[in-house]
Amino acid sequence: MDTEISIGEAISVFLAKSRIRGAMQAVQITQVWSQLMGTTIAKYTDKVEIKNSILYIHTNVAPLKQELSYQKQHIVDRVNEALKGKVIKDVVIR
Repeated sequence: MDTEISIGEAISVFLAKSRIRGAMQAVQITQVWSQLMGTTIAKYTDKVEIKNSILYIHTNVAPLKQELSYQKQHIVDRVNEALKGKVIKDVVIR
């Protein structure tokens, strides 16, 4: 029996099973970071990356580091919602 699936479904299955998925999610998060956290936070964030289900946020602004550390669970929730899944388990601010 031949089962037909759309190209989008095939790509989703491929990404779910490949290592490319993490890289794709990292690109997605950098694209929507300012929408998720606001332009001011995005402006002072040097880099955002995902490694092993941990979101790393890089900034040199001490007050922002403090503020982000208070909002860790909120950040996890917003990022997971944006990426449509439980992608992030923790946040590290550097």
